[in-house]
Amino acid sequence: MSKVLVSDPIDQAGIDILSQVAQVDVKTGLPQEELIRIMPEYDALMIRSGTQVTKEIIEAGKQLKIIGRAGVGVDNVDVPAATRQGIVVVNSPEGNTIAAAEHAIAMMLSLSRHIPDANVSVKGGKWDRKTFIGVEVYKKTLGIVGLGKIGAHVATVARAMGMKLLAYDPFISTERADQLGCRLVDLDLLFREADFITLHIPKTPETANMINAETLAKMKPTVRIINCARGGIIDEAALADAIAQGKIGGAAIDVFSQEPVGDSPLLHLGKEAVLTPHLGASTAEAQVNVSLDVAEQIRDVLLGLPARSAVNIPGLYPDVIEKLKPYLRLAETLGNMAGQLAGGRIESLNIRMEGDLASVDSKPLVIAALKGLLYPALRERVNYVNAGIEAKERGIRVIETRDAAIRDYAGSLHLEAKGSLGDHSVTGALLGNDEIRITSVDEFPVNVPPTQNMLFTLHRDMPGIIGKIGSLLGSFNVNIASMQVGRKIVRGDAVMVLSLDDPLPEGILAEITKVQGIRDAYTVTL
Repeated sequence: MSKVLVSDPIDQAGIDILSQVAQVDVKTGLPQEELIRIMPEYDALMIRSGTQVTKEIIEAGKQLKIIGRAGVGVDNVDVPAATRQGIVVVNSPEGNTIAAAEHAIAMMLSLSRHIPDANVSVKGGKWDRKTFIGVEVYKKTLGIVGLGKIGAHVATVARAMGMKLLAYDPFISTERADQLGCRLVDLDLLFREADFITLHIPKTPETANMINAETLAKMKPTVRIINCARGGIIDEAALADAIAQGKIGGAAIDVFSQEPVGDSPLLHLGKEAVLTPHLGASTAEAQVNVSLDVAEQIRDVLLGLPARSAVNIPGLYPDVIEKLKPYLRLAETLGNMAGQLAGGRIESLNIRMEGDLASVDSKPLVIAALKGLLYPALRERVNYVNAGIEAKERGIRVIETRDAAIRDYAGSLHLEAKGSLGDHSVTGALLGNDEIRITSVDEFPVNVPPTQNMLFTLHRDMPGIIGKIGSLLGSFNVNIASMQVGRKIVRGDAVMVLSLDDPLPEGILAEITKVQGIRDAYTVTL
């Protein structure tokens, strides 16, 4: 039975789902050294924000198939290290959407009306109304940086409150922004014109310290900044200095560059700063939702099914997988064949999508082809997660082309592998009930289904050569299941494709190449 380690507190509903398919060990608060020691025992790891899943922990997990983060951000997971090891990393991008959006709105309103400090004042026996005069959000301009699911919900609520909406998101279409009532602008314009700015972006090298002394200088002196996204997006020292000097109106911060917060300069500010201890997803409903979501994904992966929210498998979403599943098998089969035919060190792989396939997302097909290409060398160590990085590390250049005009079949794939031992190509398509057919080898037309053991020859198109090969194989007790010849011109070069019942015994390939008229011969095992 599979084993799952839960190293952070999660809702019992998630544990109940995992228990259906695995032994679940809940061990929270473990130090790094202990996690490294026990990780070889486990097939899956489920975490929240507390556990730092380092490269050392990942490399210790020799059986790890999946790491599940019950939440959105995966900053605490070394995703590149997991990808290198072929481990799926999943999160719950929607489980806490409403909770995070509502907290951002609550922080904006708390900041604009000084609610936290007013509450403390009243509980201290004071009745100081003048000190806590606030500002309305009605008709103010809200700048939303990041218009994903959380940012979109914030936009919907803010629009209902009568706010004007600016948005910056290079990955969102104008049509989508229009639907949400947002005007898409560049970041500089948003910084200059917004009365409130709310951040809903991940922390990346590009977004680290996005809010700094330089960008703060562009903003209105009355602007108020809300960050319920990720710590490290704001230079906290620069922000505190701008608030203290009255260069901006204030800030409401839920996430920090260091958590728990150390001696941040933000702690020493007055009512112009509202601070909460990373509460964005801290609702009863969100805790259940993210636990259920991630637990279901871990369960599915342990059962051999795809994860719906993998962060390190490009383009392989459940709906895509279901739609392209037959073509993924085709791409993987062709990649495997092309690699074996080319042999030696592969320098480049040219993948051409033809016919209807020219209009689909190429990423899943490319990943599948690379997985097939590398399988003969890496076997089970290569999968959809790490195929791309394994190819890159081996210096394999991937070239993608499309040709919708080729209509021999509804949709076909053409792969050409260039290697140290020569160049070889193979084309395939789907027939009928998703049956794979090889339709060309090295540009010679054929029409054969791939089988486990195959023999390919390049030979002169001359009388008797097929019989000689058949007799030679028969003398070694090798049975031919099927055979087909493809040629371009009569009495020119041709290819022969033979499906065999058993693998070729050692030494026969050399004997085949000695037959008069045979230019070369290759075996392929699928």
